[in-house]
Amino acid sequence: MPSVRQAPLLTEKKLLALEKKANEVRQDILSMLTTAGSGHSAGPLGMADIFTALYFHVLQHDPKRPNWKDRDRLFLSNGHIVPVRYAAMAHAGYFPKSELATLRKFGSKLQGHPEVRMMPALENTSGPLGDGSSQAVGAAYVAKMDRLPWHTYCVMSDGELAAGITWEAALFAAKNNLNNLTWIIDRNNIQIDGYTEEIMPLERLHEKFAAFGFTVLEIDGHNMRQFIDACDRSAATWETPTVIIAHTIPGKGVKFMEFEPSWHGKPPKDKTELNAALRDLRTLGGKIDSEAL
Repeated sequence: MPSVRQAPLLTEKKLLALEKKANEVRQDILSMLTTAGSGHSAGPLGMADIFTALYFHVLQHDPKRPNWKDRDRLFLSNGHIVPVRYAAMAHAGYFPKSELATLRKFGSKLQGHPEVRMMPALENTSGPLGDGSSQAVGAAYVAKMDRLPWHTYCVMSDGELAAGITWEAALFAAKNNLNNLTWIIDRNNIQIDGYTEEIMPLERLHEKFAAFGFTVLEIDGHNMRQFIDACDRSAATWETPTVIIAHTIPGKGVKFMEFEPSWHGKPPKDKTELNAALRDLRTLGGKIDSEAL
């Protein structure tokens, strides 16, 4: 029987540092997208808390050894939100923050969707929605067969759950008791064409995953303590794979972007729009006096 992984202690001081880091990651996302002139805003902003928690608390990884054989595997299925991953990785030390300005440029490591050929630490090249679930299941299966110590995580969108490949992967994961697998669903209720529940309703999502043999945890995706606790529970679950349904706000932190499907696939159009968005983030939606900054 495997031993339970010992998670680092999450103190109030550490939690505050993580929240501050997530705010910095959001600001970098907006600057990257504005410089690139294309890309997705809503999803990356909504997932900044989770990616910050992953890279600065949850994952067993080493930026100086991106191909360390015992590292945890993090797959990104909804590759269009990759700016949040790039920003978190830069802050974690995988590459200089100055490279964030090269997003979507020819020859850059930071392509519009993750490219393993450009940056091996990304684990998977993604584009077609739904594929990441099967890729992650395959990695977890290898680790299970070979008794390897790493845990496999996969970040997925709610919109891509309309793809049948996701549910085929779920059946395989449960059948093979992949208790070293954690899926993280970005439940933000939007996709490129509008709201998920109008296009292809997903509820009752908790019951669906439970019926497929997963341990299901539902959290506030902007509460890092809840997310980290859910990851700890997943690591201590030996009977089944785990799915964390993380309820998030698309465009989190920027008032005019929040909950708006129109921001799913576009960046700020110019410096004026960027500055308005950054002001929201730097003042925490007006909670901090901008004159004091």
